[in-house]
Amino acid sequence: MRFSTLLLSCATVLLAGCATISDTVDALNPFSKSAPKSKPAPLPSFQPQAEVIRLWQASIGKAGEYVLTPAVVGESVYAAARDGTLARLDDGRQVWRIETGKVFSGGVGASDRLVVVGTPKGEVLAFHAQDGKLAWQAQVSSEILASPALAGDLVVVRSNDARIFAFDAVDGKRRWVYQRPTPALVLRSTAGVVLIDKAIYAGFPGGKLVAISRSNGAALWEASVALPRGTTELERIADVASDPVVETDTVCAVAYQGRLACFDSDNGRQLWARDISSVAGLDIGHRAIVVSDEKGVLQAFDRTGGATLWKQDKLRLRGVGRPLALGRKVVVGDFEGYLHVLAEDDGSILARQATDGSAIAAAPRRLKGLDDRLVVQTKNGSVLAFSLR
Repeated sequence: MRFSTLLLSCATVLLAGCATISDTVDALNPFSKSAPKSKPAPLPSFQPQAEVIRLWQASIGKAGEYVLTPAVVGESVYAAARDGTLARLDDGRQVWRIETGKVFSGGVGASDRLVVVGTPKGEVLAFHAQDGKLAWQAQVSSEILASPALAGDLVVVRSNDARIFAFDAVDGKRRWVYQRPTPALVLRSTAGVVLIDKAIYAGFPGGKLVAISRSNGAALWEASVALPRGTTELERIADVASDPVVETDTVCAVAYQGRLACFDSDNGRQLWARDISSVAGLDIGHRAIVVSDEKGVLQAFDRTGGATLWKQDKLRLRGVGRPLALGRKVVVGDFEGYLHVLAEDDGSILARQATDGSAIAAAPRRLKGLDDRLVVQTKNGSVLAFSLR
């Protein structure tokens, strides 16, 4: 078993105590400040077949030990820094910027009306999207490491003790809380929730995927992405440590030391599953589901039946994060701040683009409604928009 550089939380003490397992691949740990201890693959040589064009760049401030993912609403990008800075950028132009005096530990969630960020103390801070003024504040039970999810009249926040809180988007009044038992030892992750019209989807420690009612927080169905195996608590870690992905009537999730599995989003019936271990996550493209495994190897599976399409190991141990399917391409960032563009069809490397030299730990975000543009945020606080040609 490999337990390289993954941060663990002890559920028995409400995640207050954490232990670090580190010996080979610090880049696999999104909270790590250092480069990998094991030698990563060198930057691979390739024949460029695509172009990455920088559209704009801004600076928000360092993320520190946290993974701060920006939110995209139309052409507006909302980004946060560890020191409590929050800003709105429209096509790269700063519309407003505020200094809240708080420490931000979770990424940004946003709608066309509201921007929401979390803190290590479990504070939920909501600001008006138009001018950045504070709209309301609420409290959850522990540290917030995930980006809040917003849709309609609901704001959903996941705390690091695996509880999910729903708040009214207008006044911040708490509507309900969902919680479930957790194993004695779990990964400390940035896994959040996916909020759509018909349900909320979230992965949990122990390899479970749950669909939750928007109206009252009741579980609609529960499915097993992976089953814990082994004799020790470490060997039995099988956490869904990244966001699930929903596409039409299918929801897919991947677990550490477990599997990639896809289910019917209405009833939780398993469609197919493949053995693979990942903490970074997946995305669904036109034909393929692409996963970054625990070693930074990218693997693609046919989205309809799970057949293996390709494997790309030239980025092994480079701290490759969650992939983003963009048109017929796949984009990933690494621990040195490089963006790598791959072909969805065969996994070949098409292009590469440097940023500011610091890790891209946060998942790249698609500019809404566009199949060729994306936004990334680095650990040093650069927010950059690119177009793929």
